[in-house]
Order: sequence, then C-alpha cells, then structure tokens
Amino acid sequence: MPSNTDIIVAFDLYGTLLSTESIAKELSTHFGDDKARSIATLWRRYQLEYTWRLNSMNLYTPFSTITQTSLHHALSDHSLSLPSDAIDSLMQSYDSLSTFPDVGPALDTLSSLSSSSSSSSTTTTSDNSAQRITPVIFSNGTTAMLSASLTKSPSLSPYAHLFAHQISVHDVKKFKPHPDVYKHLAQVVGKDEGEMRDMWLVSGNPFDVVGARAVGMKAAWVDRKGDGWTDALVAGEVGRPTVVVRGLGEVVDAVRGHAEGRGGE
Repeated sequence: MPSNTDIIVAFDLYGTLLSTESIAKELSTHFGDDKARSIATLWRRYQLEYTWRLNSMNLYTPFSTITQTSLHHALSDHSLSLPSDAIDSLMQSYDSLSTFPDVGPALDTLSSLSSSSSSSSTTTTSDNSAQRITPVIFSNGTTAMLSASLTKSPSLSPYAHLFAHQISVHDVKKFKPHPDVYKHLAQVVGKDEGEMRDMWLVSGNPFDVVGARAVGMKAAWVDRKGDGWTDALVAGEVGRPTVVVRGLGEVVDAVRGHAEGRGGE
C-alpha cells in the first residue's frame, strides 16, 4: 500500500488511457465506417449522460449495465438494432479497448522510473523531502471492467503492474464527478480529506477534472486536440485544471514541477 507521504497520481481509464472511439472498429463490421463512428460517439455521450442523471436522482446502476443500455439507445437513435450475440461481442470488445497513441510511451517512461519492488518513482519537494509518485487507476467502471481492461487490452495490459490500485466508484455507488468518489479514492490510498491536495487526477474528461478540483485535488487535463480549456461551469481556479498537457508524456514532469515548487498552488 502507498505510504501517506506518496503523491498519488490517479489515471482515469475511459477517455484518458483507453480510447472509447476505438470501439468504432468493431461497430464498423456491422454498419460501415461512417455510421460506426457516429454510433460510437453517441454511445459514449449517452453512457456519460446516464451516470450524471443517476447521480442527480440518487440512484445507481453498474457501469457495465449503463454501457450496454447506452449502446441500445445510440442504436435506436440511428433506427438500428443488433442481435443479442452481436451486442455481447461488442461488450466483450469494450473490455479490450485500444489506448491512445501517447499512452504507451508515457507508461514506458513511468515504468523506467519505477523500481522493481515498487510502483512508485521518487521526486524531491521544495523542502528537500523525498516523495514517491504512485500511479493508480480510478474509474467509473466496475471492478470487473477495470480488471478486464488491464488484462485484455493488448496495448494497456503490458502496463498493469505499474498501478498500485485499481479503484472503482462501484464501492460507493456514485459516479464522477460526485464528491464521494474522490473521497473514496483518498480513503483507498490512505489519504485523509486534509491531504486531497497531495493527490493528482489525470483525465481527458473536463467534468472529471472539475470534480477533482472541487474537493481540493490537483488535476492534469489531457487536451489531445489542443482546443484549450473551455468549461465554464465553476468560476475561478477551482474550476480549471492545475495544468493542461497535450499528452500523457507531460504528466510526470508536471507533477514533479509542482512538488519541487516550480508550479502554482
């Protein structure tokens, strides 16, 4: 288990490490490339929308079920359907999504910094104390979905050993960006609520970034498209990422920079 002096770096899974758009390849075997991309985009939109609606209603349905029902919704919007065996095949494919192109090199770097006996690399803080950087997975996915992705995704599975924990929101039966899920993350890694600032979220999803910032965490937003931060829900610095990175390869340097006093906050 990480020590309470570790800097926890929590990597979101879907939309950050794994590309949910990569499911379009499987959909294209049924509908062709253009329609497959459209269905995949809508599938992801409804998947997230369902989680937010359930949070608002104080209800919970496992993310695996949401993923399947949102697929049916996306297909219905296109006036399409698939037989149950094809749906099952797509759900299996969701457990082996491809990573974004920048993920492998970034995790290679993280692996090279990690000792053979630990999933952590060490950095020195501004007061010359040493702190380890400990990566964990933190996701809306169920425990079974996280485990499946880390064992079945051809491009992610080689890095499964890097992550000290696979943390699912399922245990608290809320979804991001509910405050309870970030507090659950802290509890699992041995941090109390006064130490939220010692944890980082790395996510490509703005709603996740804002949720983490609202409870006092630092956050790196992965802006792969280079569009810049436009989310205006929460005013001020608390409604913005601590840092914006263009790819995962910039994350470790960003975390180190803040630990060494080269960043804000």
